[in-house]
Amino acid sequence: MGIRPLDPGEIDALARVWHDAWRDAHARIVPAAIVRMRTRERFRERLLGNLGTIRVAGPPGAPVGFYMLKGAELDQLFVTASSRGTGVAQALIADAEERLAAAGVATAWLACAIGNTRAARFYEKCGWTRAGIVASAVETPEGSLRLEMWRYEKRLAIPA
Repeated sequence: MGIRPLDPGEIDALARVWHDAWRDAHARIVPAAIVRMRTRERFRERLLGNLGTIRVAGPPGAPVGFYMLKGAELDQLFVTASSRGTGVAQALIADAEERLAAAGVATAWLACAIGNTRAARFYEKCGWTRAGIVASAVETPEGSLRLEMWRYEKRLAIPA
């Protein structure tokens, strides 16, 4: 599975991938105020704000998965339901790990929603270790919500 940079013309298709995959994984386990905020348009805006950090899987014009990096963090990783179990997510995470290591990151990390056991099992299968719980403030129309997430880490082999 080839992993490639995002073509800006794919933003709408990728926003659909992210929206659908996020709702499938998170709608049952996060507060309703957050679910209401996670619209396709909001995902589109977030993609536009992170163009240089996004890598995708899938043919040009029809992405089936992606990830974003933020410093030492694998910030987002999502694939379509039909791509689960096909190796797409493994190819994406391997590409992310390679890019992080090439950037000199010795220990990469990611946040996984508490209760997203399918993703947690996947990360553990890929050699990531649950290191604890991190919390972040999520602003909603009803005010700030504290959202706790599992923190996963992985030591990376930095190329010589």
